[in-house]
Amino acid sequence: MRNRLTRHGRVSCFFVCLFSSFILSSCSNDMKDISRFDRQQRPDQEILDGHIWRSSEGKLQLELDAPRIVQYRTPDTRTIYPNGVELRFYDSDRNLQTFVRADKATSYDDKNILTAKDSVVVIDYTNGDTVYLEDIVWRSDEDLIYSNHSVRAVNGNRITYGDGFTSNANMTNLRVTRQRGIIEFEE
Repeated sequence: MRNRLTRHGRVSCFFVCLFSSFILSSCSNDMKDISRFDRQQRPDQEILDGHIWRSSEGKLQLELDAPRIVQYRTPDTRTIYPNGVELRFYDSDRNLQTFVRADKATSYDDKNILTAKDSVVVIDYTNGDTVYLEDIVWRSDEDLIYSNHSVRAVNGNRITYGDGFTSNANMTNLRVTRQRGIIEFEE
């Protein structure tokens, strides 16, 4: 019995020494390794299943839904929606005016610019326009929404194809640029 305990004690001592040698040899404070984990690479905030409302004077203006929202403060303040975003814009009577959906989006908060790309859809409930785009840029300080890529705009029984579009922020002045064709059909 004494022999068995001694052997068990030797095995335990061996593993304790082996583990200690790994711990002591793996500690290093090389600044090159530390700099790889710079703060710029990590988000300042991350939200899962985000639902955000923006209001002014108690009236709902905007509703935002996104499965994942990632915010960075350095080097430039930006919010990224890597898994898609849906935006709903309301008028002062809380009627839905415009709906925007995109597979990816980035908001450059300091510059008042939102870019959205991949399967962008804009629906204007006021005049019935639905616009399908590759990407879109919204400059909120200039009241301007535009794209320089393929566009398909549907209004009632009319489809307009083009290579760009511009509009004001509430989509009341939508214009397809560099039109490639118009198709009219009966419903």
